[in-house]
Amino acid sequence: MRSEEFTFEGHDGIHLSGRLDLPAGEPRATALFAHCFTCSKDFVASRRIARRLAENGIAVLRFDFTGLGHSQGEFANETFTSNTDDLVAAAKALREHGMPPALLVGHSLGGAAVIAAASRIPEVSAVATIGAPADPAHVVHQFEDRREEIERDGEAEVSLAGRPFTIRKAFLDDIDATTLDDRLAKLGRALLVMHGPRDATVGVENASQIFVAAKHPKSFVSLDDADHLLTKPADADYAADTIAVWASRYLPAVAEIPAPKAGVRIREMDTAGFFTAIDATRDRRAWADEPVKVGGTDRGLSPFEFVGAGLGACTSMTMRMYANRKGWDAGAAQVDVTWEQTDRHNSTFQRMIHLSGDLTEEQRTRLIEIADRCPVHRMLEGTVTIETKASPPHASDD
Repeated sequence: MRSEEFTFEGHDGIHLSGRLDLPAGEPRATALFAHCFTCSKDFVASRRIARRLAENGIAVLRFDFTGLGHSQGEFANETFTSNTDDLVAAAKALREHGMPPALLVGHSLGGAAVIAAASRIPEVSAVATIGAPADPAHVVHQFEDRREEIERDGEAEVSLAGRPFTIRKAFLDDIDATTLDDRLAKLGRALLVMHGPRDATVGVENASQIFVAAKHPKSFVSLDDADHLLTKPADADYAADTIAVWASRYLPAVAEIPAPKAGVRIREMDTAGFFTAIDATRDRRAWADEPVKVGGTDRGLSPFEFVGAGLGACTSMTMRMYANRKGWDAGAAQVDVTWEQTDRHNSTFQRMIHLSGDLTEEQRTRLIEIADRCPVHRMLEGTVTIETKASPPHASDD
């Protein structure tokens, strides 16, 4: 993955600071990401989601709204409407860069902002929200105790996430006048609503209101026990992976050479490391990688783990076929496979087979014998010939 600075002019002409996260290869599409209220493009969840989407082949622009992070301007001058305008300005900058956004992703108040901005960005075909409020005015609860002062004096300094921010009456007036129901009803784009049922900042009932107000196609995915800010890396990664898979239905199709009719195709996804996609027939995909200690990123099984997995899965399936044919209660089998490479050319695989069913000793012994008849077992013990050829440049056939 590559990350580049991306500075552009916001709605009022000031410079906004962004980063464009790019996949290792040609992006399949571009996404525009809106961060949470008073967060920034470099907030941990923003970074992780953008990086993970890039790993899934989607370029992502994340930027700091006015007065936040490295962007110019004063936060006190901003409103929900101006943030929406900045999203439209960001889309314009991407369009001029030859990368118009097809996907909008918004976290918390940023989720409300992408819903509001979607109709103004014609290239967008899909919108995803994470922990978004159904009513932008929901954010006011974070400083409700200062609202009277803001209304009376025109502004007040409030503490948000331990940092001081000036909130002005113009922000309150704007957000009070903003509703999403009509925009959701007329969204005209596929919508994915993601929310944690235990979100203590923006309750999950907000997700329900958004989902009900929107028209199909729409989807909802629970973030289980994730907190509002997705502070656990696994939660941010899960959200991004889910968005990438869901959005693939609505993003431009990628022209790919089909996998061999009776085999698999291996494609590098990260030329700086070892992250690899494995495409098989029947539209099946798996991921391979190496551990971090040997230069990988540990996002998939290692090649030896795949070999062990093939042996173990074949063993289990072979025993299952035999037990079912005999009508035996073998229970759910478990096969543990380990291996040891004794030298450059020889390896020893060990299988530990657990049979939980109601079997006689004779039946148990017979199933262990059947395990040795597994086709992958026989292939590994037999003579294997490997022929290697180089395809012609730009070959498009199998």
